[in-house]
Amino acid sequence: MPDQQDVASLYAKASTRRALWKAAIKWPMYSVAVMPALLAAGWLVGAGEAVRLDQLLGFLVAAVLLLLWENLSNDLFDADTGVDSFTKLHSVVALLGQRRPVRRFAHLALVLGLLLMLVLALRSSAAVLFLVLVSCGLGYLYQGPPFRWGYIGLGEPLCWLAFGPFATAAALLALAPLNSDGSVIPWATAFTLGSGPALATTLVLFCSHFHQVAEDAAFGKRSPVVRLGTARAAALVPWILSLVFALEWIPVLQGDWPLTALLGGLGLPAGAALIRLLRHHHDQPEKIRGSKFLALRFQALNGLGLSLGLALAPYLGFAMSSAG
Repeated sequence: MPDQQDVASLYAKASTRRALWKAAIKWPMYSVAVMPALLAAGWLVGAGEAVRLDQLLGFLVAAVLLLLWENLSNDLFDADTGVDSFTKLHSVVALLGQRRPVRRFAHLALVLGLLLMLVLALRSSAAVLFLVLVSCGLGYLYQGPPFRWGYIGLGEPLCWLAFGPFATAAALLALAPLNSDGSVIPWATAFTLGSGPALATTLVLFCSHFHQVAEDAAFGKRSPVVRLGTARAAALVPWILSLVFALEWIPVLQGDWPLTALLGGLGLPAGAALIRLLRHHHDQPEKIRGSKFLALRFQALNGLGLSLGLALAPYLGFAMSSAG
């Protein structure tokens, strides 16, 4: 029979493996996938339009599937370059010890996500599928060969474009009432509505680089944090947060959005905590490993607050301009 030390060792290994799988699943990260649809729903309710709930549910599921494809594909691409060999023990490829099942599951998630988006497009506007395909293409450019634009520091602009105007425009079209004109892509509204929340999503990606600067540099991944250094990169975070709020509050000051849109400020405490953490520990990887989760909390609370604020406006007697 195994002695107590052997049993304790087995429990420790099992506990560690469960923790690694929990980190690999990254379920909180999927708030970035669902945010464009939630924002579009909030906007439409605030404008007095009826949201098609079946379309909303379908879009949320499809968006999660497509982000799952993106995450699994990134694990595969990083395994090819070796950049995650030392710092990402929770990579799905590392946990399974083989790439084929990861590749198959990633492809399945992509196919299911796109098929569901096709159904949504057929029930609303063909432009929905086009916009989603562009977003997926931008996601592939980030890590996928032969491009790997994330390795030259372009991951953040790609992220903003994918989760901002393109995903937001797709959601606005997919959720719009049946009698709306689906032939016109609502670019103005998509840019106004999606710019701030997409920048918050981009901040999550930006903060994910801090704890692995040395490894990224060693494998030729020139992320913005590698290029700037951790001190200057950390000093940028307050400006990024300020720009998020500026993009969301300027429409309020202009009278286009109701005062309730200021509920996006719910993310402010998480943003302030992120600033403090990076200011004091930007060059200490073990202490800032969770910085991306603080950024994620900011992103989630900010986006949910904005969506809820827009949706509550007509019930609280606030008017919202129909112009984007």
